[in-house]
Amino acid sequence: MKRNIVIAAVTAAALIGGGTATALATAGDDDPGTTRQSDVRDRDDAAKGAADDGADDGDDSRDRDHDGDRDDDRDDAARASSAKVKAAEAVAAALKEAPGTAVSAELDDEDGDDDDGDRERAVWEVDVLAGDGTWHSVRIDPGSGKVLGSETDDEDDTDEVRAALKGASVDAAEAAKAAAGRGTVTSVELDEDGYYGDGEAAWEVESTSSGKGEQDWRVDLSTGKVTADRSHHSDSDDD
Repeated sequence: MKRNIVIAAVTAAALIGGGTATALATAGDDDPGTTRQSDVRDRDDAAKGAADDGADDGDDSRDRDHDGDRDDDRDDAARASSAKVKAAEAVAAALKEAPGTAVSAELDDEDGDDDDGDRERAVWEVDVLAGDGTWHSVRIDPGSGKVLGSETDDEDDTDEVRAALKGASVDAAEAAKAAAGRGTVTSVELDEDGYYGDGEAAWEVESTSSGKGEQDWRVDLSTGKVTADRSHHSDSDDD
């Protein structure tokens, strides 16, 4: 009886106001079939919270990606700052071990054995093309310039490399020295194909510096001129 009275009152209020009544009369505790308005709000809040959690997960993923990039930059900077032997010096040491033409040099990490067990250490890895066509990978200690080891590699681009370097007057060591004014050089490598395979060969050099992080450069094989390397930028920048 009470419920009928309340429903009648709500219906009358809706007719007088010309609108739609949104309030629902609740039944007694003995009527399990009636949905309470508070239950609807609870479900809406739960759905909204789940959506917010999904959005937060996406943001967290992007944050982790950015953090990973920053960590990589810090690792490169740490290796570069701790290396007493520079890129040009590493190339010179490698050529004494394996005479020929240095095609690349990179400051990287490798697993090293010491009294405390295996752990990563920085090392220069220099690729040398010998006169007989043999490729050598020479590892140089960045602290002392000592040769840590050398092994023979199999490469399939010997002809392309020789063609790109034909008539070149700037070698890998000179390219590293030319770009050293932009920061500490962490790698130098011959790009025999040029921008997107356009045939304009050049030395690709990476450097790192405080406040600027890692940067890419191109060094002309004939003049030694250093320019910013745009080939590693985003597609929008290239366009």
